[in-house]
Amino acid sequence: MKQYLLSIYQPDDTDPPDNLAEIMHDLETLNDEMRTAGAWVFAAGLHAPSTATVLRAAGSEVLVTDGPYAEGKEHIGGFTVIRAADLDEALEWGRRLARVVTLPIEVRPLQDG
Repeated sequence: MKQYLLSIYQPDDTDPPDNLAEIMHDLETLNDEMRTAGAWVFAAGLHAPSTATVLRAAGSEVLVTDGPYAEGKEHIGGFTVIRAADLDEALEWGRRLARVVTLPIEVRPLQDG
């Protein structure tokens, strides 16, 4: 089975939704369903993009920059790694995740190796 990354895209100027407790409950229920199905590998939320540090090779030096690599109106707020037989199965888990968190989900296969 291949592994897929389900990235959760979150707007930068987001205040927590009023129903955050309900969303987190539904998310844990979905994670449990993924575990039962043997699809769940792991999941994590991320701190705000302002906590990021970017390291960039420049000749023999490595430049250190605070903040995200690219400026945008949204950022990856969390992710789930799953196992799925194929893209269709991964997309179905992604659809279910999008319904729960009410945010865009990017589904991308991980490279083997």
